[in-house]
Amino acid sequence: MFEKTSAIFLYAISPVHMGAGQAVDVIDNPIQRERHTSHPCFAGSGIKGAVRHNYKALGGDEADITRLLGPASGNGDLHAGAVSFGDAQLVALPVRSLKGGYVYASCPQALARAQRLLALSSKPPQWQVITVQDGTCLVTNPDLLSGETLHLEAFEYVANASQELAQIGQDLSQRALPDAEAYAFFRNKLKTDLVLLSDTDFGYFAKNAMLVEPHVRINPETGTADDGGLFYTENLPPESLLIAPLLASKTRTGKADDHLEAEEVFAKIQPVINGKLLQIGGDATTGRGLVVAKVED
Repeated sequence: MFEKTSAIFLYAISPVHMGAGQAVDVIDNPIQRERHTSHPCFAGSGIKGAVRHNYKALGGDEADITRLLGPASGNGDLHAGAVSFGDAQLVALPVRSLKGGYVYASCPQALARAQRLLALSSKPPQWQVITVQDGTCLVTNPDLLSGETLHLEAFEYVANASQELAQIGQDLSQRALPDAEAYAFFRNKLKTDLVLLSDTDFGYFAKNAMLVEPHVRINPETGTADDGGLFYTENLPPESLLIAPLLASKTRTGKADDHLEAEEVFAKIQPVINGKLLQIGGDATTGRGLVVAKVED
């Protein structure tokens, strides 16, 4: 039973490939997606595995790994870990804009799900989810508009200003990114350039606005491309924002001298990952999978 609940934001600073295996499609190596929304997601097992693998490098005590995150596979002393990471859900997606370079696009469905997870923390959000019609959008920054129109990729949306959306952007900018000066530009942009699309319009970008990279398989003997060696890999683009539940229970090692209450478990895991750079997913040697984590109190 989990006794301490919170949420963790994951902000991509490089393309991220959390693979879903091979597919018989134009994209050979697709990313993980939710079945019911088709939104990109990160499996909780992948997040936990990345934290466990890098726990010591992140500044954690190696002695805590087993009791907090469970023993390694094949270990004879089996027991459940005391920390659980749920699947990360999409909150905002960078979409190319005619003005401002890009915007952080979201939708009522994504914000409602984020609101639900943030309610797990000690500081539930005070804003309410707002709705928008297909073909229109809500904005907070008039400088993004051409007249009364917002241009995203090849699409035009009738735009309206929204103070309620400004409140949401302000709250997310404070919660989702570290306080470090290196993230000041992105905190401000998330606050000012958050755009709310309908669930339908946002779903199009969540499906089709990913970063797709061609790769060529090289023959190690000839140093040239193998015949039929061209393949395409899908990545979640940098500046994407996701949120996942973070849960803690008392340790379950069965050893009296190794016991920690849920609050103590959370107090140990939180500083190890909060504000830290994680590498999740594949293609680590090509700089993929870099995300910064921000844990709610």
